[in-house]
Parts: sequence; C-alpha cells; structure tokens
Amino acid sequence: MSQALRPEAPAVDSSDAALRARARAVIPGGLWGHLNVAKLPEGYPQYFTSAEGCRLRDTDGREYIDFMCSWGPIVLGHRHPVVEAAARRQAEQGDCMNGPAPVLVELAELLVDTIPHADWALLAKNGTDATTACVTIARAATGRRKVLVARGSYHGAVPWCSPSLAGVTAEDRAHILTFDYNDIASLEAAAEAAKDDLAAVIITAVRHDYAAHQDLARPDFARHLRELCDATGAALILDDVRAGFRIDLGGSWEPLGVRPDLSAFSKAIANGYALAAVTGRDRFREAATQVYTTGSFWCGAVPMAAALATITELRRINGPARMKAMGERLRAGLDALSRQYRLPVRQTGPAQMPLMIFDNDPDWAKGDAFCVAALRHGAYFHPRHNMFLSCAHAEADIDRALEAAEAGFRAVARG
Repeated sequence: MSQALRPEAPAVDSSDAALRARARAVIPGGLWGHLNVAKLPEGYPQYFTSAEGCRLRDTDGREYIDFMCSWGPIVLGHRHPVVEAAARRQAEQGDCMNGPAPVLVELAELLVDTIPHADWALLAKNGTDATTACVTIARAATGRRKVLVARGSYHGAVPWCSPSLAGVTAEDRAHILTFDYNDIASLEAAAEAAKDDLAAVIITAVRHDYAAHQDLARPDFARHLRELCDATGAALILDDVRAGFRIDLGGSWEPLGVRPDLSAFSKAIANGYALAAVTGRDRFREAATQVYTTGSFWCGAVPMAAALATITELRRINGPARMKAMGERLRAGLDALSRQYRLPVRQTGPAQMPLMIFDNDPDWAKGDAFCVAALRHGAYFHPRHNMFLSCAHAEADIDRALEAAEAGFRAVARG
C-alpha cells in the first residue's frame, strides 16, 4: 500500500480524563503517594503539559497561576532560564557517570558556605533519603536507638516514618517516641521515656501537618529543644525538606537563633531537579563516613548543576525576602476578601508557604468550593495542604490570583 493510501493512526486522547482512565489500568490506584492521598476537589487536573514562571498548563489546555509549585520544588519559577542553562551545559558533558562530576564538590562547598551550621554536606535524591540518613547518622554517632518525632509530622515515605501503617511492622517503629509540636512538657516526657537511649530529636521547621493549621516553631520551644539535645548528647535534626531555602537560606531556624546538628534538605534545592542534601556539624562527620547511604543515581551531575545555579540565584536576589513579600500581599488580599464576604478564614504558616482554612468547615465543603471556583478563574490553590510561593510570583500575578480568589469567595457565599 502506498504511503498516500495508508490509513492514519487514530488520534490518542490525551485529555485529563482519558489519561486517568488509562493510568488506572496499568498503575495501582491510578497514581501513588501524595498525589493519591492529598485528594483535590472534583474538577482539578491531574496531568499537565507545560509550565513556565508561575504559570501551569494542563492537558485540557487550561492555564493557572501556580500556588503549589510542584508541591514545593519550584522556588525560582518553572523552567528558570539560569537553572535550565546550567543543567543543559552539564547534560552536554555527562550526567550519570562512573563517579561524580566536579560540580559535586562545588555544590558541597556552596552549601557549607551558605548554611552556618554546616561543616559538611552529603547529597542524595529526595527528602526521605535525607531524613533517613540523618537518623542513621545520629544513631551511628551516639550508639543509641530512640528518636523523638512530633505527632502528625511528615518525615518521609519509608517504614520508620510513613504516615500509612500498611506493610509497616511494630518493629519498624520500635524506637520511635512521640511528642506534641511546640509543647515543652510533652517533649520532656518523651525524652524521659527514652532515658539514656536517646539518639536524636527530628523536627520539621514549621508544623505543616496535612489538613491542619500550620504552627511556626515557638522560639522558647526551639531553644529548649537545643538545650535538651546539648544536655543529653542527642542530635538535633531539622527536617528542612519542605521549608528549606524559602524561609532563610541558612536554614529555617536561623531567624530563631537555633542551629541543628544535622539538617535534611530537598524540594527547593534544585528548582525541580531531583536532589536532596544532608548537612551537619563536625561532631557527626565521622559517623557520616561509617553509615552506608547510596543510590545508583545519587551522583547525577545535572541536578547538582541545577542546584548550584538555584542557590546562587537565590542568594543573588534574596529569594526568601521576595517570596515573603508576595506571600504577604496574597495574605492581605485574602484577608480583605474574607472580611468583604463575611466568611471568616484562618491563614497560618510562613507567608512563603501559605495555608487558608475556612472557619466552621468540618467537611471541607467551603474550602473545596472556594478552590474549584478559583481554579475555573485561573488560580491553582489547595484547600488542605500548605501552598508555596516562588520567586516568579510578581505583584501582577498575585493581584490576578486575588481576582480568581474573589470568585472563590463568591461561590462559598452562595453556599
């Protein structure tokens, strides 16, 4: 049959609905992890085709101002030209090789230069890698087993810390003790239960539990935590995976004057490229050489080049201050709309990582209605999970998003 007479292949339906249906046939549950658990209201897209700056486009051709930033990794803006250029240059030379590229050393040097508590750095791929490495290093250094964790805090997706107990054994959690975030008495009780077997306390920079108001760490609580670890010889681990490089480039507890022994970073470290880091004090350097942490792709050079460019650019433009200013503009606008429509809301967390929850909304009906209406008008908010600002959000973007938010308030007011 000639080329001219050959029948054309049928067009593949790439709509969001079609992709979801196809995925359900070949992927358990259709998707995994937070994209399945942190459910979005009906009408939210699952699949996307492109993104640039603070704009996101779905497979049905709709565009949104993005306030999730890929659930945190995008800190400078999607496809930031400086980061993309650095990644391309490295990709042209090599990425996954028999060993690391020189950029590994350059990035470790930059991390040590940027983060005051860091005497050294190790690199990995995702946040769970980093938090798990911190816990393992702390146990190796102290020769102890018990780790204190705040109730409800998320530290990753492996058995010692997974929010799901499916497939998790009691032995996986045998040495995990819990306390309440910002509660000194609760912390002391957990430490007493650990006695002389306390290896570490791991704490998120901000209490950002899912579907709950965020709490900033109280200065007195953070100081007490530092004093407790100093007195017991335990490691203070700051899980800065979610907040790192958004609140303060030196670590999110720098404004509190409290420095950890070990920190876990990921998400925003490389503006969307897969990378994580562990930073630590010299006391834990030897233990870090003893534990076995590795992965076939952990020496990938392209994400390291992206991270080097990302952190350098964040330092140049004072990224945290820029994101804070835009976050405060968004917060003020939402407060004004809340008063205008007489719909009380509570906004919590750092301005760079905002969360807005309607009062008297136990079934999330108001939050869902708000988000769906705002989505239709071009703003991608989340009703339950903290959101994220990036340095790409400018005043005009915030103001346009507030117009979409007004449509959301109108929808809630209509009931």
